[in-house]
Amino acid sequence: MSCKDHENERQAEESEVIVVIVPFPAQGHLNQLLHLSRIISSYNIPVHYVSTAIHSRQAKLRVQGWDPLSAPNKMITFHDFSTPSFVSPPPNPHSAAKFPAHLLPSFYAALHLRAPVGELLSALSPTTKRLVVIYDFLFSSVIQDVVSIPNGEAYSFQCVSAFRVSSTVWDITGKPVEIDDQIMEQLPSRSATVIPQVMDFIKMQEEHNKYSSGVIFNTCRPIEGPFLDVLAKVNAKQWALGPFNPMEISNNSSDRRHRCLKWLDKQVPNSVIFVSFGTTTSLTDEQIERLAVGLETSGQKFIWVLRDADKGDIFTGAVRECELPKGFQDRIQVSGQGMVVRDWAPQLEILAHSSTGGFMSHCGWNSCLESITMGVPIAAWPMHSDQPHNALLLTKVLKIAVVVRDWSRGEELVESLTIENAVRELMASNEGEAIRKRTAELSMAVKRSVTGGEMDNFIAHIRR
Repeated sequence: MSCKDHENERQAEESEVIVVIVPFPAQGHLNQLLHLSRIISSYNIPVHYVSTAIHSRQAKLRVQGWDPLSAPNKMITFHDFSTPSFVSPPPNPHSAAKFPAHLLPSFYAALHLRAPVGELLSALSPTTKRLVVIYDFLFSSVIQDVVSIPNGEAYSFQCVSAFRVSSTVWDITGKPVEIDDQIMEQLPSRSATVIPQVMDFIKMQEEHNKYSSGVIFNTCRPIEGPFLDVLAKVNAKQWALGPFNPMEISNNSSDRRHRCLKWLDKQVPNSVIFVSFGTTTSLTDEQIERLAVGLETSGQKFIWVLRDADKGDIFTGAVRECELPKGFQDRIQVSGQGMVVRDWAPQLEILAHSSTGGFMSHCGWNSCLESITMGVPIAAWPMHSDQPHNALLLTKVLKIAVVVRDWSRGEELVESLTIENAVRELMASNEGEAIRKRTAELSMAVKRSVTGGEMDNFIAHIRR
């Protein structure tokens, strides 16, 4: 066989399957499925990542640990589709509900991707033996035309923890004995953590999930084995393929590194707590003041990412400049206690740094997984949606976190003394050291679990 014949045979093998990734247009969702795109493409499978032009740009700008536009990742093709214009109000830090209702106009505008996605699937279908669509569960209606593709099949991606999903079927699956019933009884209902307008959107998407041939989770058995077992009783096919984020991050000394990483270089190992509440929550002025006081009086070193929640379009309009107590920033800078970051911060790189010993977090699932893989314990401060469930998983089941804000306290301010005590417990106590040790052990178990295993099984399945 000639070299040319070998090349043709190799290309034919590569086109046996094409994967189309359709993420939901919010940061934590875009990020998870972009990381999954990298992993699937590493198996020499062409991947098409589909989003609105705004959100595709956002995903590529903020991804960490690898470059989606570099030569090794040329198996990923980005499709940046236009959508109807939308007008989203700015995030309101003083809203009674922390759920980001201001993003709803951008969610509804993105539903218009159904037509271009359908056209893309029709165009790709003749070029491959099997066309695989992996779509965010919250975006089911956009991929519904896959049913008309003769060689197409779709897999829904659950962007939240298996613990969160399994809580809805706990009773009907027999309540596994490995988990204390008292823990499950503390879980809030979905309606208690999601505002009605967003619940309507979710229910509308659930109606289209009948097109799924299986379910994908961004988790693994060392983290959520019992809950995956629960879900296996109701899902005919499921794969736990995570964590998707890179397991190892190089903290080199390049001048292009973010300034907070250079500051971390000067600190001792495990001495800094990283404070960040994700992209969908804005703190009130009163809460910012109490958080600042609590961090300062704790005496512990910190990096605090102080930003408002994302807008529907992060590239337009002014952003709110959150006020800090008078003299706070000057004091922590002079003393060297900490730094405040008001722009986008490289969270994954911060968590991977040896000087980072704790993470005060809203407990979004993306942040939970990044913290676990990097072996960093959490001070849990859940805000909305799946976050209270994730906080309970971290604190009560895995025992790798302390509580800052109990979900049952509703909209009460978290006082400075509460914050100070939580920071000291995590960063400067025997219990904190025990939690840090458990987190490091879990991190090692997770890293061992992602070598081959479930991902290889899933790739073999779509190549069958």
